[in-house]
Amino acid sequence: MKLVFFCHPPFMRSQSMPRFARMIGTAMQAKGHEVDYWAPQALVHALFAHTRLAKWAGYVDQYLIFPLQVRWRLMKQDPGTLYVLCDQALGPWVPLVKHLPHVVHAHDLLALRSALGHIPENPTSATGRLYQRYIRWGFQKARHFICVSRRTQDDLVEHGRVQAETSQVVYNGLNHPYKPLARVQAIQMLDRAGLTGGARGMILHVGGGQWYKNTTGVLRLYARYAARHAKPLPLWMVSPPPSSADTLAALAEVPPQGRVFFYQGIDNAALEAAYSIASAFLFPSLAEGFGWPIVEAQACGCPVITTNDAPMNEIAGPLAAYLPLLRAGDDMGAWADHGADVLEATLAADRLDHHGEQRQQRMAWAAQFTTHKATESYLAVYESVLARASRQQLTA
Repeated sequence: MKLVFFCHPPFMRSQSMPRFARMIGTAMQAKGHEVDYWAPQALVHALFAHTRLAKWAGYVDQYLIFPLQVRWRLMKQDPGTLYVLCDQALGPWVPLVKHLPHVVHAHDLLALRSALGHIPENPTSATGRLYQRYIRWGFQKARHFICVSRRTQDDLVEHGRVQAETSQVVYNGLNHPYKPLARVQAIQMLDRAGLTGGARGMILHVGGGQWYKNTTGVLRLYARYAARHAKPLPLWMVSPPPSSADTLAALAEVPPQGRVFFYQGIDNAALEAAYSIASAFLFPSLAEGFGWPIVEAQACGCPVITTNDAPMNEIAGPLAAYLPLLRAGDDMGAWADHGADVLEATLAADRLDHHGEQRQQRMAWAAQFTTHKATESYLAVYESVLARASRQQLTA
């Protein structure tokens, strides 16, 4: 089988999507399939890379020059080639291959939902709204999708207005073999990484500081918890330090006995150690496409507190504790008080788990999210789409 993967241009400096494409491509090559990667190159963008016109120059490369190159390449491809768009955000290229066997990987539609005004916490500019509609115009023409969650699958229909022939949910696999470490080993590893003060355990949060990670909510919840104790557990924020007025105000609410540490650039080994000794993992996101840290924490046996909304509750399953979704206009104080109650109950339950039964159950749940399982499912979809296209050609 010949597979052509459409990827984001390297000048966009995206890390996760190129890594995702390479992960699938490497797995397919290991199975003996031929793989090629197509992406726009920095032609016009290179001329304006350090100017205010860089973004617009990049659009010229992506949406004017690259389509011409694709049309030329398509003339030389075997008829049995499958074209895989690694992200629904590459939608404007779908019309180039809509008449050929193709699959679109859909990750999340947060940008589109924001552009449509459904997420007031993340307002979108007028040009951003036009751009998201342009992307949607493209991927609406696709016939086959692979979605990272049922929430993304539902959003494709509700917000993307997609009428697909096939749409399959394939959960992401862990990109690192997270597992619980012995406490002494984990503490030593954190000490070597310069991350000290977690020997008693900690409340852990992992996020990139984006609006949907609910950094303000995490800090306010911790402040309510810390106010109830003379020696509360510290809060480790694996995320950028706060910079907005809201997050700085929330940090100021933390009482003197509470301790909040911000860390960045932690590698997988140190993160695995932190998950292993954390007393609870706090992840009350407002939205996600999948929610990698949930599975990472559970793979290390860590108790998870997340949002009772898809896809967080879909990914965390029955073994997590849940908080209501914090919507715009909700009483943040009441939400934080309730969250502190849930945190207290989670910590108490973990202390009573003397035989580690709940810990083992969390690890067993996370074990279903493997890269091998995901890539096997991708391959099954790819083969199905090619077979379907072949049958349609025979009956045409």
